[in-house]
Parts: sequence; structure tokens; C-alpha cells
Amino acid sequence: MSAVSGAALLHPGRKHHMRTILNLIWLVLGGFWLALGYIAFGVLACLLIVTIPFGVASFRMASYALWPFGKAVVDKPSAGVGSGLANVIWFLIAGVWLAIGHVTTAVAQAVTIIGIPLAIANLKMVPVTCFPFGKLIVNSDSLPPGYRPLHSL
Repeated sequence: MSAVSGAALLHPGRKHHMRTILNLIWLVLGGFWLALGYIAFGVLACLLIVTIPFGVASFRMASYALWPFGKAVVDKPSAGVGSGLANVIWFLIAGVWLAIGHVTTAVAQAVTIIGIPLAIANLKMVPVTCFPFGKLIVNSDSLPPGYRPLHSL
């Protein structure tokens, strides 16, 4: 057991305080702008009735991009062919551009020592940014039984 996890076991509130601090730093150093990108695409997608599911996915991702630490991404068990098709459409229309935003932000964050963990977190978000359908974003403290996170921050 590492010293960090041991300290978290002795003082469970410390883990939540650290997540809050990381989320606040994240918010200031790029999270706000990333979330705005998702919101802009979500609004655009909701203007066209047929693409409302893409707008909902974009708003879900905006929430994750705004406050990511303490969250985990897991596979949705009921995902099927529709999710795969939606992911292809999403990737071509929005995913690639949002992923470029994450990579660009990660490069800017990695310039400072305090930004390196944020840059790593940003890069961990790229796969779910490119293919959000068939995924659930849940609190990492309350993972449903049998769910294994694809990644968590």
C-alpha cells in the first residue's frame, strides 16, 4: 500500500479535498474552455431535431470536462450497434475537433510542473471524447458492482 492510499484510508476526507483542489486548478487551467467547446457543439446539435442524442452526449461530456477528478468512465452494458454507428458519426463531426482541443490544452498545460498531471488527465479523456456513446461517466467512489473503469481521474 502506498503512503498516499494509506493516508487516504486513515483520513478519507483528504482524498475528496485533493479532488476538489485538482478540479479547481483544472477548471482555471483549461477545463472551463473545454467544457464550453462541448456546450457549443451540444447547442448546435440540439438545434437539429435528429441530432439531439449527440447534443445530450455533448452536454454529458461537458460536465465531465468541467469537473473530471473523482469520475470514472465505464462501458455501458446495453450499448450495441447503434452506439457504434453513433460513435463513427460523432468522431467525424465533433470528436476529432474536440480531441484536438484536448491535445492542444494538454500541450499548454504540460509547460508547467503543476500542469503536467492535468495534461496527463487531458490525454486520458481523448478516447472518450472521440467515442462517447456506449460509455457511462460515474463517480469513482460509487462504481456499480461488476463495473471496471476504462479510466478514472
